[in-house]
Order: sequence, then C-alpha cells, then structure tokens
Amino acid sequence: MPRAKSSTATTTTAVTAAQGSRRRATGRVTLSDVAQAAGVSPITVSRALRGERAVDAALVERVQAAATKLGYVPDPAARALASQRSSHVAVLIPMLSNALFVDVLEAVQRTLRPAGFQTLIGVTHYDEGEEEQLLREQLMHRPAGLIVTGLDHSPGTRQLVAQSRVPCVHLMDLPAASTPQAAALHCVGFSQREAGAALTRHLLAQGRRRIAFAGAQLDPRTLQRLEGWRAVLQQAGLHSPTLEWLNPAPSSLALGGQMFEQIMGQHPPIDAIFFCNDDLAQGALLAALRLRIKVPQRVAIAGFNDLTGADQMSPPLTTVRTPRAQIGEAAARMLLQLMRGETPALAQVDLGFEVVRRGSS
Repeated sequence: MPRAKSSTATTTTAVTAAQGSRRRATGRVTLSDVAQAAGVSPITVSRALRGERAVDAALVERVQAAATKLGYVPDPAARALASQRSSHVAVLIPMLSNALFVDVLEAVQRTLRPAGFQTLIGVTHYDEGEEEQLLREQLMHRPAGLIVTGLDHSPGTRQLVAQSRVPCVHLMDLPAASTPQAAALHCVGFSQREAGAALTRHLLAQGRRRIAFAGAQLDPRTLQRLEGWRAVLQQAGLHSPTLEWLNPAPSSLALGGQMFEQIMGQHPPIDAIFFCNDDLAQGALLAALRLRIKVPQRVAIAGFNDLTGADQMSPPLTTVRTPRAQIGEAAARMLLQLMRGETPALAQVDLGFEVVRRGSS
C-alpha cells in the first residue's frame, strides 16, 4: 500500500504553490524566492534581513546577496499582518514649514531608523479635528508606536490613543503636576510657561518696563509663553491688556514686520517686544532697519526658539534656545523602550531651555 504524504509536506507544497501563483500574478519577488536562491528557509531569510544577531554573518551576506540579485523588497503590510505589528511609527506634527518641527522630525528619524522603524508623518496644521482624523487613519496601519506634538488634544484623539494601546510619547510640552493622569503620560519637552517667564525677567533686568507680547498662530505653546510673560509683569505691577498683541495668522517674517509697525505706534511708547517666535522677531528687526528705529536703544526685541539666522540678524537676536533636536531624539528613545515593553526611568523628561542674550536687547 502506498504511504500517504504527511500533512506538513502537503501544507508546504500548497504554500509554495500559492506563493508562486501570487508572484506570477503580481510580479513581486517573495521571501520564498530569496530563500530558494540562498538555499535557506524563509524564516532564516526573515531573520537575516531584520538584522538579528543570532544569524551567522556569512549567512546574512548570502541572503542579502540573493535579495539584491532578485530585487526583493519586503512587504511591510504582510509583515504587520503576520506579527500584528508594523515597522513604522506614526508622528503627528503641526507644520512642516516651521524649522522647529523639521529639526524634531529629523532627530526622530535618525534615532528610529537604526532600530528598524520608519516614520509615517501626519501634519495637523494646528487643527484638533484634522489631528484626530489623521490619527484615526494612521491607526488603521497598525503602527508600532505614536509620537504626537503637545498635550492639548480633542477628547476623540485622547480616546483613540488610550483605546489603541499603542505606545505613545508626547513632544514639546510637560504636564502640570495637577493634571489628571499626568503620571501616565510619557512626555519629552520643557516648560513653555517658564521659558516665557524667564525671557520676560531678562527684559525687566535690562531696565525695560513697557514690554509688549506679540503672538501669532496662537497654538497652545504660544499661549503658555503668553501666560509666563503675563505672570511676571503682573507680579511686577507692570501688566496691561494693551501690551498684548495677538494675531491668529501663521507666524512669518512679513507678519512680524507688520506687528512691529503697529506696536511702535502705541502710546505710551513700548520699550521692549517679546515675539513668540523668531521669524516674527526677525521680521521686526528688518522693519526696524527700514524705519531707522534703533534696536536696542529705542526698543529691545526678543524672539523664541533660536531658529537659523537669529544670530546673523542686525543686531543679533536675543531669544530662547529650545533643545528641539534633543527632544526628538529623547522622545524616539523613550518610544523604543515602550515598544520593547520596558518602563522608562522617567515618564516626563524636562530638557530645559536657555535664554540667549544678544545685541537686540
């Protein structure tokens, strides 16, 4: 009587046939094709291409050579389906036109790539509804982790993060100790409020008494800087609502110049202006040159973030240096720990800030 073939052999044959059929249908080189060319099993190919240390270096070289020859490209969707986990991290940032977030994003990618993760970027345009929709769409791709900007989110976004059970790290902000569930949040940033207060104290120390605050975009972080400025002036008995110049338009050089002209027309005269972002302050310095208004003799000008070019202005711009690249790197490292199931030593990491005094104050 002929022996029946084993169920394992039958299954293997069926899988191979299915893969061959799929390749013929799509033209895509499969993991099994690479395994056959390298003379190893598909699981060995998978481990070799993932860079697992347990795989012999010579074997890794053989597998990589076969993959290169065949033009094999891993299928991330198939990998996510098989492992219930993808190799990408969803990153939500407000703007790509702001150099601050470009620096953060580059640091995140530079840290995640060696660990085998790619970033899926979503731009929220400072819109809570858009952020929620982007997050909903990205969660459909089963990200291994999330990095989101700030702590001010819609109830829907907070619910999506909580229910997804995907490890999440927040950038740029730190929760107040009184914030409900603050201990459960993983954050890397600094106190925007204290940074605003520190710059205001610096201007007071230079003898300035009529210190205006010029804010644009009016996102949560700008408003926290405003709170810091306001608290210091109120404590000094120097605050007045007429010193607050707030415009919801996007921050830009042009807007900074316009706001500078408006503020300088105020009576009694302003002797210092704290701009919420460096591009506004740089626009103001250019306007001051055009109008022949001496800085800092007539009015001191200060910005925030120490963006590229701040030290090249005339005069060089006083500002707050924020550790955005370090924030991106530290947040990515914290997320890698969470994705490995580890508990970070600190749930909230405060990387601080630095008031940089230059010629404009």
